[in-house]
Amino acid sequence: MKELVLQLNDKSPKYKQIYENIRSLIEDGVIPNDTKLPSIRQLAMILHVSRNTTLIAYEQLMAEGYIRSEEKKGYFVEAFEPIDLQHSISIENNLRASEASIKVNFRAGTVDQQAFPLKAWRRCSNDVLKEDMIYTYGEMQGDPLLRSQISSYLLQSRGIQTTPEQIIIGSSTQQLLMHLSLFLKKDFSSIAVENPGYDGARVVFQLHGYHLDPIEVGAKGLSLEQLEMTDSKLVYITPSHQFPTGVTMPVPERQQLLKWAETQDGFIIEDDYDSEFRYKQRPIPALLSLQAGARVIYLGTFSKAFIPSIRLSYMVLPSILIKPYVEQFSGLEQGTSSIHQRTMARFMEHGYWDSHIRKMRTTYKRKMHNLVTCLQEAFGEAIEIIGSQSGLYILIRIRGATKEDKLIQQALSHGVKVYPTSIYYVTNEQGTILKLGFSNLSIEQIQLGVQLLKQAWRF
Repeated sequence: MKELVLQLNDKSPKYKQIYENIRSLIEDGVIPNDTKLPSIRQLAMILHVSRNTTLIAYEQLMAEGYIRSEEKKGYFVEAFEPIDLQHSISIENNLRASEASIKVNFRAGTVDQQAFPLKAWRRCSNDVLKEDMIYTYGEMQGDPLLRSQISSYLLQSRGIQTTPEQIIIGSSTQQLLMHLSLFLKKDFSSIAVENPGYDGARVVFQLHGYHLDPIEVGAKGLSLEQLEMTDSKLVYITPSHQFPTGVTMPVPERQQLLKWAETQDGFIIEDDYDSEFRYKQRPIPALLSLQAGARVIYLGTFSKAFIPSIRLSYMVLPSILIKPYVEQFSGLEQGTSSIHQRTMARFMEHGYWDSHIRKMRTTYKRKMHNLVTCLQEAFGEAIEIIGSQSGLYILIRIRGATKEDKLIQQALSHGVKVYPTSIYYVTNEQGTILKLGFSNLSIEQIQLGVQLLKQAWRF
């Protein structure tokens, strides 16, 4: 191709216009693959620009793979597969339309935005921004003031006697589990997990190459009989509010589990992700609080009770693990925002945290009661409600043979989004059970959502 006539103007740099014009001609198929382009000198003469201008344009086209240079032959159009942008745009528009059509989203893991203590949090944050610590990376284990506040809070709320030195701050439960799994891998090759159980933890353990021993969950939580039949000396468990069934492990079973860990020289990873929200009675003491020197690694988070986007969780290690853990990760910087850590410390120090928890417990209790009442009135004996005593979601077991995915699609067609539980099972799914969160919904939205579900599910 000796001639390549392009329209140039004075609105943008000439090299950029040449590059954009040639790129468009190639993408549109006007210039076929393997077509020889004018030389840099020829194109400069045709367009009345400097050779440097055309050189820059060609270099950019080569860098992006639109053309190639062959020694002593010149420049040629590279093979180009056009992207069906209209198809991609159509898919994106369909997804947006689908999301826009949702009237009520029963998503768990959210918080009540209207009740968020924005003024108190902003006040603490503004104070922290005046402190010198914001200009440092912070300690590897986390902000010492926050660790001190967490230590006091755990003693008051969960009966756990610990020291700030035993506490590790992380950005999330999964991030802490990533480090913990790496740390324990040298001594343990398998781990027992609840079935059903938190899939986010299973993913972490599998990434580190652990063999998983799924243990059934019954009315008293994880089956200790099945656990004792495995070779695992590690177990990950959510005993205070089993995820997702909502079962609470009674104290006698907890004591047996502690004895198992001691006998096996193993460890229990206790994920206490939402113990703040029990609506009938006070929380059962944490596993870690039942025995001095218990072989329990305790995990807690601010995501469920406060706000997910803060990315702030913590871990309490047994004293025998602290020194080797800190030594192994001494070369790593603390990965959680120092500003958020210190702000949460001030928030707790001034009493805002306790006040917030009391308020949210009352708010969520009212929402839970409303959701359960509405579902019972709408569906009666056609469903079984599971886990209505605590937490920020419930499960509903559908009596009958209707499949999970069909019920989800029927709900979606009426503007309601509900969630599956099949993803939480390693083996042996037990009927059709759906998950409904309510924390970010108003009473009116909850009522509307159940009305729409009644129209969608006619059983």
